[in-house]
Amino acid sequence: TIERVDTVGTVPQEPDSEKVAKRYAIAAKMLTARINTWFNFPKWFYLDEPVNTFTAPRSTPGGLSTQFSSVGHYDLPAGTSMVVTLPKSDAPYQGFQLGSMWYISLDYVNHQTSLNSAQAQVDPDGMIRMVIAANDPGVANWIETTGRRRGILQFRWQRIDQPITPEQGPTAVVVDDADVRSYLPFYEDNRIDAAGWAARIAVRQRAFARRMLG
Repeated sequence: TIERVDTVGTVPQEPDSEKVAKRYAIAAKMLTARINTWFNFPKWFYLDEPVNTFTAPRSTPGGLSTQFSSVGHYDLPAGTSMVVTLPKSDAPYQGFQLGSMWYISLDYVNHQTSLNSAQAQVDPDGMIRMVIAANDPGVANWIETTGRRRGILQFRWQRIDQPITPEQGPTAVVVDDADVRSYLPFYEDNRIDAAGWAARIAVRQRAFARRMLG
């Protein structure tokens, strides 16, 4: 415990109206600055990029010094999917997630809107292939858009000891739902039934519950 030795055991003085007004003015200024930042954040770093593509991996602007990221935004009309492919990394953490156009994470507890390299199914050739879609493609690495036609795409590699190269980053292709299978060379290995999918979601729900308990 850290205590102020000059005030411990004493009753703090009630702030006067001038001090209260000053504190609220500072709080309001901080709030409006943060609203401006987060409302504009998608445009600054995502929306000016070509749709349905990813940036080359780069050191995260203003982020962790040992983090690289690759970002983009998607627009998937009804009946289309995005197939994303990248190598499984040796980085201690490699993860992907979807976000709304407000830069808010989608429901990652009850839906598979994110995957890290430990959760993802890795194909025999060492590649991770994910299918971002509104409709269930019947594969383990389905990333659910939860009905959102547009959204944010983000990969992160953390605690890296060397740069992530473009070859280690993701590629993406938009295809008709009916053609997804032809873009998955290990489709038979990727398939999952309803019971298997429910089991994956149950694991997420339990992990989140444990996390909230500390």
